[in-house]
Amino acid sequence: MSTALYRLGRWCAAHAWPVIAAWLVVLAAAGTLAGTIGKPLTNEITMPGTEFEKVLTQLGDEIPAAAGGFGRVVLASDSGAFTPEQKAAVARTLEAWQALPHVERTVDPFAAQQQIDASASSLAAAKARLEQGRAQLADARQQLEAAKSQVSAGEAPLAQLKAADPSDPRIAAIEAQVAQGRAQVSAGEQKLAQSQARLDAGQAQYEDGLAVAEASKGTRLVSEDGRYAVVQIQFDTNAQSVPTDDRARIPAVGDPVLEAAGITASYSVEITQDIALVGPGEILGLSVAVLVLVIVLGSLIAAGLPLLVALLGVGVGLGGAMAMTSFVELNNTTPALALMLGLAVGIDYALFIVNRHRANILGGMPLRDSIPRAVATAGSAVTFAGTTVVIALAALVLSGIPILAQMGLVAAATVAVTVLVAITISPAVLRLMGTRVVSRRGWRRAGFATPGEVSSRTGAGHAATEEHGGWHVAAVTRRPWLTVLAVVGIVGVVALPTRSMFLGLPDGGSEPTGSSAYTAYTTIADEFGPGMNGPVIAVATLPAASGTRTDAEVLHAQAVVATAFSDLPSVSSVVPFGVSKDTSTLAFQIVPTSGPASEETRATVDDIRSVADRLEREHDISVGLTGQTIANIEISDRLAGALPGYLAVVVGMSLVILLLVFRSVVVPLIATGGFLLSVGAAFGATVAVHQWGWLGQYLGVSQPGPLLSFMPIILIGVLFGLAMDYQMFLVSGMHEARAHGEDSRSAVRTGFVHGARVVSAAAIIMTSVFLGFAYSHLVMVRPIGFGLAVGVLVDAFLVRMTLTPAVMHLLGDRAWWIPRWLDRLLPDLDVEGLKLTERLEAGHFDGPEHAAGADHGSDGSSRTAHEPAPVSGGARSGGR
Repeated sequence: MSTALYRLGRWCAAHAWPVIAAWLVVLAAAGTLAGTIGKPLTNEITMPGTEFEKVLTQLGDEIPAAAGGFGRVVLASDSGAFTPEQKAAVARTLEAWQALPHVERTVDPFAAQQQIDASASSLAAAKARLEQGRAQLADARQQLEAAKSQVSAGEAPLAQLKAADPSDPRIAAIEAQVAQGRAQVSAGEQKLAQSQARLDAGQAQYEDGLAVAEASKGTRLVSEDGRYAVVQIQFDTNAQSVPTDDRARIPAVGDPVLEAAGITASYSVEITQDIALVGPGEILGLSVAVLVLVIVLGSLIAAGLPLLVALLGVGVGLGGAMAMTSFVELNNTTPALALMLGLAVGIDYALFIVNRHRANILGGMPLRDSIPRAVATAGSAVTFAGTTVVIALAALVLSGIPILAQMGLVAAATVAVTVLVAITISPAVLRLMGTRVVSRRGWRRAGFATPGEVSSRTGAGHAATEEHGGWHVAAVTRRPWLTVLAVVGIVGVVALPTRSMFLGLPDGGSEPTGSSAYTAYTTIADEFGPGMNGPVIAVATLPAASGTRTDAEVLHAQAVVATAFSDLPSVSSVVPFGVSKDTSTLAFQIVPTSGPASEETRATVDDIRSVADRLEREHDISVGLTGQTIANIEISDRLAGALPGYLAVVVGMSLVILLLVFRSVVVPLIATGGFLLSVGAAFGATVAVHQWGWLGQYLGVSQPGPLLSFMPIILIGVLFGLAMDYQMFLVSGMHEARAHGEDSRSAVRTGFVHGARVVSAAAIIMTSVFLGFAYSHLVMVRPIGFGLAVGVLVDAFLVRMTLTPAVMHLLGDRAWWIPRWLDRLLPDLDVEGLKLTERLEAGHFDGPEHAAGADHGSDGSSRTAHEPAPVSGGARSGGR
C-alpha cells in the first residue's frame, strides 16, 4: 500500500496543476448535473412491508380524499375570543389556501366546531321525537285494545242470538259489524307493528348516533374560551412530499390577511419543515475547526489545504448524490449526514498528510522526497481509516431498511471521494505551496534561519522528532491497572442512561423554542390535548355484503368501531372521517390522551391493536392502523431489531481489519473493546441530554423526548470508522517503533508522543464539526451530531489516548502475539511503510522518473532539489 501511494503522491506532485484542474472539472460536472437534473429532497420516510404503509395504500385506494397528509395552523386571537370580523378574515384565508398547489381541502374550525356542537342538539331533538313516537304508539295501542274490546263485546250477543234462533235476521247485521271490527283491529295491529318497527329503527339509529357522538365529543377545533382555533390543511399527497416552496406559500399567503385582522398564526412542522443542508450551527462548527487548524499548523496557508480537501470532497460527493435524485428520491437527512462526515474526515485526513509533510521537511528532508513520503505513510493510514469508515457506512445496507441503506451509501461515497481527494490534491497543493506550508516562526523553532536552508541539505532526512504528551503517557502507564479501572469506571457511569433509551422520530415538540412549529405543537397540546398532535388513523374493513349498505347500517358499523376504541381509558376521542364508495371501508381518527412521542402512546397503540383483534373475532371487522404515530413506532421497532445484527457485523469487521493491519490477535480485541466503550458513552450521554433533558437548554434541546430511531445504528457505523482512525494513527506509531527495534513498552511511549498532537487536533476538529450539527436546524440531525461529538471525545481522549496505552504497556510483548500459522496466512499491507523505506534506501525509486519530479518553489517555478528556495518575505515566508 505504501509503495503504491508513494508513486501516486510523487506523480500528483509532479503534475500539480493538471491534478487540480481535473478535480475542478469533476466538481463543476457534479455541480452542473445536480443543478440541472437533480430533484428536490424530501422529508418522507418510507418503510416498505410495514403495516402503516400497507394501510396507507389501502386508504388511498378506498378513500382517496382521506389519504393525503395534514398540516395544522394554530390561530390565536389577539383580542380574546374570535370576533365576526376575525372569522371572516379566516374564511378569506381558507379560500386563498384552498387555491394553492397540492392543497386538497381546508377545514374551517368554526364551522366544524359548530357542527360538532350542533350534534348534541340534533341528538336531543331526535330523542324528543322518539319520546313523542313512544307516546303516540302507546295511545294507538290503547285505542287498539279498546277496539278489540268492542269486537269482543259484539261477539257475545251474536253467539247468544245464534244459539237462540239461528234464523234471526239480526244475525247478519251483527256479523257484518263484528267482521268490520275485526278488520279494523287487524289493520290497527299491522299499523302498530310498522310504527313499532320505525320506532325501533329510530331508537337504534339514535343509539348509534349517540355512541358516535360520545366517542367524538372530546374533539375540539376551537378552544373552550374561543381564543384559539386549529385549521387543518389536507394535501393531495403526504405532507413530506409537498415541495418546500409550495409549503412556504401557506404562511406567505395567510400571514398578511391574518395579521391585519389581529390574528397570530403558528404553523405545524409539516408546513415549516426546512431541508436546507447548512445552518448557523454547522457554520459555527466549521469555523471552530478552521481555528484549530490554524493553531495546530501555525499558518493560514497550511490550514487552507485541509479545508480545501474537505470542501472539494464534499462538493463532489454531494453533487453526485444530488444528481442521483433524478433516479432515486433522497431524504433530506441523507446529504446532511454525508456533509457532516465529509467535512470532518476531509479536514482530518488532509491534516494528517500535511502534518507528516511538515515534520519531514522540518527534519531536513528535501521537498521532492517529503511529499510522496508523507502520502505513503500518513496517506496509508488515511486510506485504511477511510476504508473502515466506508465499509461501516456501506454495511448499513445489511439492515434491510431502505432509508438507512440510502444514507449509508451516499455518506460512504462521499467519504471515499474525500479520501481520494486527500491523497491526490494534497501532494499537488503541497508542491505548489513549497516551503510556505511552515510559517516563518515554525522554521525558526526548528533551527532554520530561513526556509531556504532546508533545500540546501542533502540526504533523505528524517521526520522531525517533535514530541507531545510525554507526561500524559508516563502518567497513564505508571499505574496501568488504576488507569484501566478509572477509564472503564468513568465511561461506565456515562453509559448508564443507555438502559433507558427510548427510540422514536422527532415532531414539532423537538423544534427550537419560539419557532412557529414549536408554538403550534405546544399550543395544540395545551388547548386541545397532546394527542391531537399525533392522532392514530384506523381503517376498518367491514364484512362482505350483498350490496351497498344503507346509511343506518354504515352508522351502526361506525358506532361499533368508535365505541370499542373510545372505551379505552387512554383514548381521548374517536372521530369517523371517511367512507368508501362501496361502504366497505371506514376511516377513523383516534386521538390518544398522550403526545405522539411519549411512552404512554406506545402502550395505547398496543391497547388499540388488542381492540382491533377483538373486533375481528366478534364482528368480522378487520382494522389496520396508520398515521405518523404508528409510523414512528413501527420504524423504531424495525430499526431496534436491526441493531444487534449490525453491531455484530461492525465488531466482526473491526476484528478482521485490525488483525490484517497490526498482525496481532490482542490489539484488535483491545481496539474493539474500546470502541464498545465509546459507543456506550455516546448512547448514554445522548439519552441524558436529548431524552432526559439534562443541560438541554444549553444544547439545543427544546423538549426532551425519544431519541431519533436512526441514531443508534448510524452512530455505531460512523463511530466505528472514526475510532479506527485514532487507533490507526496512534497504535501504528507504536507498531512502527517496535519494528525499528524498541521494546514493546518503550514503543508505547514513542508511538504516543509522535501521534498525540495530531490526533488531539483531529479529535477537536471532528468534535467541533459534530457539535455544529448538534445545533443543526434539522431536528433529525441534532442527536446524531451530539452523539458523534461525545463519542469522538471519549474515544480519542479516554479510550485511545488513555486506556489503550495503559493496556498496551500492561501487556508488553503479549499485545503483539499472533500464531505463526496465522501470521504466514495474512497478507502484509505495509501500512507503516517499512518496506517502502527499504526500497528507498536500496535506490529502487531513483532514475529518470524520480528526477522528473523537480521541486517547485512556493511560487510554482521549477528548480532542482539542491537549489535553495528564494525567500523574500510576507507570503513567501509563510508567516502567520
